Amino acid sequence: MTELAKAIRDRLREAADPARAPGMQAYMKSKMPYLGVSTVPLRQVCKSLFTGLAWPDSAAWQADVLAIWRGAEFREERYAAIELTGVRAARQFQRIDALGMYEEMIVDGAWWDYVDAIVTQRFWTILQSDRPAMKARMLAWSRDADMWKRRSAILCQIKAKAATDLDFLYACIEPSLDSKEFFLRKAIGWALREYAWTDPEEVKRYVVANKDGLSGLSRREALKNIGKVG
Repeated sequence: MTELAKAIRDRLREAADPARAPGMQAYMKSKMPYLGVSTVPLRQVCKSLFTGLAWPDSAAWQADVLAIWRGAEFREERYAAIELTGVRAARQFQRIDALGMYEEMIVDGAWWDYVDAIVTQRFWTILQSDRPAMKARMLAWSRDADMWKRRSAILCQIKAKAATDLDFLYACIEPSLDSKEFFLRKAIGWALREYAWTDPEEVKRYVVANKDGLSGLSRREALKNIGKVG
C-alpha cells in the first residue's frame, strides 16, 4: 500500500459513521463494505490530502490512482480513487493514454456509481483532447460484450450539449437498441434526454424514427424534459 492510499484509508476511518454503513451498502447493492462516509466528508478528506499533489507524468498519476483502487477494502476508498482522477494537477493527463486505467476501473467496478462518475466527469475531456482515437475506442466499446463499456460509450458525450456529434451518439446507441438490460436502456434515455435540452425537436424526431427499436423506458426518459425546454 502506498503512503497516499494508507492516508486515505486512515482519514476515511476517522470520518466514518459506522451506523450509516449497512444502509449505504444495501442501497448500492454492494458486495464491498462501506465505512459509512457520506459524500461531503469524503470530498473534504480527499481535498485535504490531494491539494498540492503533482506528478512528473501520466504514468505516475495513474499508478497512484490504481494503487488506491486496487487496494481498496471499502467502497469509499474507490470513490477517493475516482476523486483523484479529477484533481487540478491531473487535467493535463486526461488524454487517450488514460483510457486503459479508466477501462480497468469500469470493468472491475461494474456498477453505475463508479461507471457514471468516471464517464460523465472524464470522457468528454478526453474526447476534446484526442477525438479521433477516443471516438474509435468508444465505437468499439459500444459493441463490446461488457455492458458497462457499452453504457460508457453511450454516455461519453453527456456533457457535450451543442457540441454533441449526433452521428457518433446514434452510432453508440444503435448496438444496444434491442438490449433488455435496464442500465443500457436507461443510458440511452439519459443521453437523449440531455441532448433534448439543446435540440428537443431532433430528439423527438429520433424517438419517432426509432419507435420500434427504442424500449419504453428509453422513450420515456428521452422525452421526459422536453415540455420544460424554454
